[in-house]
Amino acid sequence: MRLVPALSVTVLAIVVVVLVALTVRSPSVPTYPPTPAAPRDAGATLVGPVLYTVDASAPDAWRAFSFQLGSVVGDVPGDLEFRRYSIVAGPGAGVRDLGETPFDDVRMVPNDGYVFNEGRGEPRNAAIAAWYRYGFFTHVLTPKPHVWAVRTAGARYAKLQIVGYYCPGPQPGCLTFRYVYQGDGSTRVDAPPRRVSWLSTRSR
Repeated sequence: MRLVPALSVTVLAIVVVVLVALTVRSPSVPTYPPTPAAPRDAGATLVGPVLYTVDASAPDAWRAFSFQLGSVVGDVPGDLEFRRYSIVAGPGAGVRDLGETPFDDVRMVPNDGYVFNEGRGEPRNAAIAAWYRYGFFTHVLTPKPHVWAVRTAGARYAKLQIVGYYCPGPQPGCLTFRYVYQGDGSTRVDAPPRRVSWLSTRSR
């Protein structure tokens, strides 16, 4: 009769040990070093896909990113702003969640339905606030396989997909995303197929 309680205690102890081990185990996550700031006006061209990492690790500072300049910016408004795991739209910009879809399959983005930020002191953008899944045992943030569209304050469009959140170390706060930006004001965000001329094929 005494074996049953003893067995229960043993099983419980094993479960606790396993849970603790899962919690303290160092998770294996992809890491990305921050991309150096190098603003360059894209003009009316189609840019991308580009992989970019914003160092948003400071808990008390927002980092602004401009698609037109292809860089983190300091003195001009950005299209997106990052702080740790928080992502919001820049002034006059909006975000729309296109759902779980392959990045390359998004060739056009909508021209309406974009969500603006809520609140001022602690802004939140409902379209992109839940961009991650949280691991209860690992405490790791994993990006959802969604694609988001951004409409800038200047009525330009971009698509983006978040691919990582960790700096080398790994340390949290390096938000990494790939994007395509359309600078001509249209909603087309895929590169046109390359034309191969008869002359170029004969010269090979």
